[in-house]
Amino acid sequence: MIPATFDYVRPGSLDEACQALASDEDAKALAGGQSLLPLLRLRLAYPSTLVDLGRLPELTGVHDRGDHVFIGAMTTHDEVMRSSLVNSACPLVALTTATVADPAVRHRGTFGGSLAHADPAADLPAVVLALDGVLVARSAEGEREIPAAEFFVDYLESALRPGEILLGARIPKLGDGWGYHYEKFHRTAQAWPIVGVAAAVRRSNGSIQEARIGLTNMGPTPLRARAVESALQGAELGDQVRQACEQAAEGTSPSGDLHAQPDYRRHLARVLTHRAIRTAAGSP
Repeated sequence: MIPATFDYVRPGSLDEACQALASDEDAKALAGGQSLLPLLRLRLAYPSTLVDLGRLPELTGVHDRGDHVFIGAMTTHDEVMRSSLVNSACPLVALTTATVADPAVRHRGTFGGSLAHADPAADLPAVVLALDGVLVARSAEGEREIPAAEFFVDYLESALRPGEILLGARIPKLGDGWGYHYEKFHRTAQAWPIVGVAAAVRRSNGSIQEARIGLTNMGPTPLRARAVESALQGAELGDQVRQACEQAAEGTSPSGDLHAQPDYRRHLARVLTHRAIRTAAGSP
């Protein structure tokens, strides 16, 4: 289909971009376009103005900030997954990004675009949520920090205000002793996951001391499997882990569609959480 008519602006600075977005309440920021352009073609989105962020180098790159890694919003998925800093300091982000769609999408799609789009079926929002990331936004009034737990408001709705641009995300470094894994079930490599599970596990003396679990496509926003996280504290690998993972669907509200009904998604959440925890914990 053909998109509705819109104006196109390509600012040369962050200030110009913020001004362009603030001056038109129906304007939309364009990052990699891998999510927005299909919506435009289907006329599910019809902004009056597209503000292209492609000429803003300050939005790109991966930076070591001591206790956290800052990933610029316009950094492509391919750049994130190949970053030695991300792979060493935030392995779960690199592991998950490598599973996003296909190479063509990963070379065009951006880290911040995936987060700002706020699709609960996207892989990265659940990861940033599980790692207690902080999103940094910029507007004409200045910068503000938004914890990941407050950033994803509803289906395709984030906490970004009109006129705000996502600068990037701060991902805490968890340190030594952690294992990571992202497990998802999908029809093809290019398809959205029917369910995905991001897991970070810290083991000591043979038992799990701490676990962080993010769920993909189990509600209108990414979710934390809090009941499982609590049940896993002090658990030894084996039956205790399996029993804890039976609580993975608690507090979720998965939708039903052509690919899966809610009860099947709940079943997948339990199975995939068990797999992700076992792998992150280093169990065969």
